[in-house]
Amino acid sequence: MSAATDAILADRCIAVVRAAGVPDPVGLTEVLAAAGIRAVELTFTIPDVLAHITRAAAVDGAFVGAGTVTNGHDAQAAIDAGATFLVTPGVSEPVALVAAARDVPLIMGALTATEVMRARDLGAWAIKIFPSGAVGPAYIRHLLGPFPDARLVASGGIGESDAHTYLAAGAVCVAAGSSVVSGEAVRHGHTTEIGQRARAFVAALG
Repeated sequence: MSAATDAILADRCIAVVRAAGVPDPVGLTEVLAAAGIRAVELTFTIPDVLAHITRAAAVDGAFVGAGTVTNGHDAQAAIDAGATFLVTPGVSEPVALVAAARDVPLIMGALTATEVMRARDLGAWAIKIFPSGAVGPAYIRHLLGPFPDARLVASGGIGESDAHTYLAAGAVCVAAGSSVVSGEAVRHGHTTEIGQRARAFVAALG
């Protein structure tokens, strides 16, 4: 456990930022943290993401992680840049090895029971069920049958109207993606709008 994982479990959500540009990573992270989403995932699909991670990681009270981490090199670079947790889109042993060696929490992507088993074997702190929106909250509940102690994170296609249903099904947290942190809003620096959406999302978690 770490301060980042404590915040994720307490807030029950992670903001996932995927945009063509992030002109103000500090302001974006500050507004999300103020709204109640202290864990902010900046994905490797963002240009210059490592520089953004370094800047955002300086925000007091926020925990910045790297997302869409697909190889060990990127995992090392993200941690060196200041990432306090890593997120993969699928099962990746090289990323798991780096996370373990650097003692950084890993949220590993999975969908099937086989992938969940593999992620657990690789030492993932939590397992991101992606795309959760395609399978629904009942799928989370079914996975917890054979894996009752698994920390499952619901991600992909989840909005303010249904986020609470994934928590009710047993997910430890949900990802607040484009419904809160839209790529266009981020790219144009509309932090006020993002803050409003984030507060509404957090309030809807119940």
